[in-house]
Amino acid sequence: MKELFEKNFIEVLKTKYAEFNGRETRRNYWMFVLCVVIINIALGILAGIFANNFLGNFFYSISGLFSLAILVPSLGMSVRRLHDIGKDWVWILVVLIPLVGQIWLIIMLAQEPQKSDNQYGPYVA
Repeated sequence: MKELFEKNFIEVLKTKYAEFNGRETRRNYWMFVLCVVIINIALGILAGIFANNFLGNFFYSISGLFSLAILVPSLGMSVRRLHDIGKDWVWILVVLIPLVGQIWLIIMLAQEPQKSDNQYGPYVA
């Protein structure tokens, strides 16, 4: 678990914090998402346990700050993942379509990569 967290979360934050160029593998993308979800769940549980007092407010605040801090790397990962399937960055705006947009984006992010070089870079195995 520690290796998963270090390789797929910490390493992305260190080396690709605001990188929107290139491609990202499907596995790396979803492992990053898994790490973010686990952290959000842990913060939510802690905030719920200590609800209605200072610690609850503290963990709610930390959760909000974490979400804000992870926004740029999450967008970068999503854009690079879209590049991996041959789509331009503007496809991320599909989430603005109510209800259908979020599902459509998840389906695109889960697709098989283009198995050859494309305009966004070489194939990443």
